[in-house]
Amino acid sequence: MSLLDLDARWRRFNDPDRACPCCGRRFSGIFDLGFEAPDAWPHGPREDDELRVGEDRLTPELCRLDAQYFLRGVLHVPVRGADDALAFGPWAEVPRELLHAYLDSFEGAGFAGGEGLLANALPGFEESEGTPVTLAATDSQERPALAAQDGPLAEAQAGGISFDALLDLYAAAGHDIRPHLAQD
Repeated sequence: MSLLDLDARWRRFNDPDRACPCCGRRFSGIFDLGFEAPDAWPHGPREDDELRVGEDRLTPELCRLDAQYFLRGVLHVPVRGADDALAFGPWAEVPRELLHAYLDSFEGAGFAGGEGLLANALPGFEESEGTPVTLAATDSQERPALAAQDGPLAEAQAGGISFDALLDLYAAAGHDIRPHLAQD
C-alpha cells in the first residue's frame, strides 16, 4: 500500500463503480492526453485518416508541414505512488532522415531512434514546446517513446509528479475533475 491509497480522492478516481454525486460521471484511473497535430499545424482538424493541403500532410502518426517533418510519440510521466503513468501523445519535429527510418521500421528494419524537438506545449508544462527530446523504439510497432532531455518536463519524467499535480495537469488540459472527486 502506498500513501496515495490513503487519499480518498485517489480511491474515487480509480473506482469505476463510483458515480459522482453531482453528475453521475465515472472514472477508472489515469487517462491519456493526446494531440491531433503539432501546434504549428495551421490547417485545422483532420476529418479523415489523412488531411492534405497543398504539399502539407497530416495523418494520425505523421505530419509534413512545408519542410518540417513530425512524428507522433508517447511521453510518459510517472505519478508517484501509482502503478500507472500519465501518457501524453505529443508530436516531435524530426529530421527527414529520422522520419524515413521510422517508416522503414515497418518494413522490418529496426528503428534506432534519434532526437527531435517537442512540437506541442503540454498542459502543466507550457514552456515545453521546443524542448529537445530523444525518440526511442518501443517493444512493438507502437509510437516511439519520447524522453525530454532537460528542463521541468525531464525532471517530471525522472522523478514523477504528485496526484495533485496530475489533477492540475488535467485541469490545464480542460478536464478539471477535482470537483468530481471531492465527495462521495
